[in-house]
Order: sequence, then structure tokens, then C-alpha cells
Amino acid sequence: MSDDLNLPLSGVRVLDLTTILFGPYATQILGDFGADVIKIEAPGGDPIRYLGPARNSGMGALFLGANRNKRSIMLDLKRAEGCDALWRLMDEADMFVHNVRPHKILSLGFGPDEVLRRCPGIIYGGLHGYREDGPYGGRPAYDDVIQGASGIAGLFLERDGEPQLVPSVIADKSAALMASSGLIAAYVKRLRTGKGVYMECSMFEGLVSYNLIEHQWGTVFSPPEGNPGYTRLLSRNRRPHRTRDGFVCILPYTDKHWRAFWEIAGASEMATDPRFSTMPLRAQNIDALYQEAGKVLAARDTEEWVALLTKADIPVGQVNNLEDLKNDLHLNEIGFFRLYEHPTEGTIEIPDTAYR
Repeated sequence: MSDDLNLPLSGVRVLDLTTILFGPYATQILGDFGADVIKIEAPGGDPIRYLGPARNSGMGALFLGANRNKRSIMLDLKRAEGCDALWRLMDEADMFVHNVRPHKILSLGFGPDEVLRRCPGIIYGGLHGYREDGPYGGRPAYDDVIQGASGIAGLFLERDGEPQLVPSVIADKSAALMASSGLIAAYVKRLRTGKGVYMECSMFEGLVSYNLIEHQWGTVFSPPEGNPGYTRLLSRNRRPHRTRDGFVCILPYTDKHWRAFWEIAGASEMATDPRFSTMPLRAQNIDALYQEAGKVLAARDTEEWVALLTKADIPVGQVNNLEDLKNDLHLNEIGFFRLYEHPTEGTIEIPDTAYR
């Protein structure tokens, strides 16, 4: 729990009845902004307590990564004493956030109508797999399932001929960002009106919307002006490019970028190639463009490319693995990885946030 009174949510109390990653990451973000987050766990605790390396049982790495800035208590909501204790906490809370499926939270007696009737000023956050007013409402959902249902895995099928899952819990984490934004917006509304709000955030709808920002493409029009799928992103040649000693990621975007890139690469004639002379033409011939870029990138070392393209103000970056991140010059210079003395786990390292 942060005690920094200058943080924007300092003094806001959040009851966190969430498990796994979608809910815990959303409430962790609130804690990063200064909220007093009380994590409510059933007997046995959040299942992710037992995932990953640990110094003590029930305090695994994954749990620590998604539950900083929180205090935890155990309540058995199948017993009257546990429910009574939660109601007492609710009377003093600003937000109640859960990711229990709708029919189950109703059976426990903590549905939105009941909670807002007793606590009319509370922000009630229901974090679900699917919106509860649709035919999928109430289904169980986890990251792998939502990556498939939202079309994320299908992008790999479109590009590579076989669906794949992104090796990150991208559905949980992306939906958590949306949920934390919604909860903060609901709190701002309460500051204006004095009234509590029911805010529902669902993974499926959130990830479909997230996916279609770019991939709705020609179907954004009615009737459609083309097929769905952002062609540049679906190119098999959009990938880290091999250099003489490793890999590099580049994205010359504008005409100026590409002219400078070809000149640096010693292939200035490519700047006037009729296939690549404008952004629309490059989009139409994206596979050929990336193939030609890949040929010249293979001729120099990664460090040389990064230096040359950075000097020319062309977006470029080396390809880091997880170990490389700990040695990254920029991250170390800004103190991104912080050591923290945990009350039971000793010294742990936590990454900073994107905002300051």
C-alpha cells in the first residue's frame, strides 16, 4: 500500500475480490495510483499464489507481480461471518471490484443491486469474461480462451497458416488496463454526482475492440470497402530482421524515413522504385519492401544499424530477450527496476510503471 498523499487516488479504499490476473492487475494499477487496496481471498488464497518460484509457500513470483500495493485478508463468503465482515468493509469503501461470474456473485448476495442499495456511493466493478447481457454471459474465461475468441490467435492463422497464442497474458493485461480506466472514470463521475456506479468490463468485448482498431480495415465502412486485416501487420516479412550478428527491428514510416534508410544502406535507387515511392504503394507491396530491407540489413552488425538509424532519426531497436532487459542502458539509467523490502519475502525487484 502506498502512503504517498500526493498520488491521485490517495485516500480511496478499494475492496479487491479478484483472482488470477485480469482483476488483480486492474486493482494493482489503482494501488500504483495511491489507492488503499484490500485484497479479499477465500480460504486457500488466490490460485496464482502457488505459481512460479517462491521463497515461501503461497507467495509465488506471479502473485507478487500482480498484487503489489495491497493488503490481504481471508474471508469465507460461504459462511455468514465472512459475509458480515465484507459488508462492514463495504460500508467504508469507495470501490468494490470482483471477477466472480455473475450468477455466483448473486448467489453470495453481493450483486450490484444489493451492494448499491446498501452502499449508494460505492463504485461497483464487475470484471467478466463476457458481457452478462449477451448469450456468452456467465461463461468461464481465461486468457488463452479470449485470445482465441477475440481473433488474436486467428491473426497467426491468417499470416502463418496456423493459429498461435501470444506468449504473454495479453488478454488479461489489456482488459485490466481498460478496467482500471473505467473504474477511475466511474470514481470521477461519483465526485461530480455523489452517486455510486455499476461499471462492467469484459475481456471478450475489450479484446475484440482492441483487435479491430487496426484490423477492421476495409470493413469499417458499410458496405465494406475491402477485407478485414491490416495488410502490413499480416505480412510474413514483418518481423525482426537478421543482421550480421543478431537481429534488429526497424520501422521507417514516412517517405523521408525510407529515403534516408535506403541512402544509409547504400541502396538509394530503392527510394525511387515505383513499388515503394509513396506510403500507399509501400502498403500494396509490403512483402517485397520488407524482403528488400532484409537483404541490406543482413550486411551490417546490429550495433552499427542502431547507431546509424538512430542518428538519422529512423525508429530502430535491437531485439532483447528477457535477460537483456535487466542490462538495458535506458532502463538502468532511469532506475526502472526497483528493489523493495517485502514484509515477508525479503528483497524483491519490481518493474516501474509507464507513467510518473
